[in-house]
Amino acid sequence: MKVYNPPSVHTAPTYNHGVEVPPNARWLYISGQIGIGADGKMKDGIEAQTQQVWENIKAVLAAAGMGLENLVKITTFLTDENDIDGFRKVRSQQLAGNKPASTLVVIKRLAMPGLLVEVEAVAAKA
Repeated sequence: MKVYNPPSVHTAPTYNHGVEVPPNARWLYISGQIGIGADGKMKDGIEAQTQQVWENIKAVLAAAGMGLENLVKITTFLTDENDIDGFRKVRSQQLAGNKPASTLVVIKRLAMPGLLVEVEAVAAKA
């Protein structure tokens, strides 16, 4: 994959402004993942929910024979702007230098009361 960070656009420390996927790559669209584990229980707090979100994303990627390095775009929805730092802390730990294109939006609420974060993702593998 090729990334684009033109000098005329501000520096993005944790994501790339553009990610180009090579021809004939496999695409995987991952539905919004939330802070609920396989046991059906919602995690408490932004960091625990974010950790679960990333565990869910990694499981979907693995099922498709992919990993976090194959992510090309993520979209994050938070319900409280005060949770941005906690989300970013876990995101940075999980992505460990991988920098997909990224959007973060703060919204009023998610589909289920108590949910603090949801992340949808797109991955590609040549």
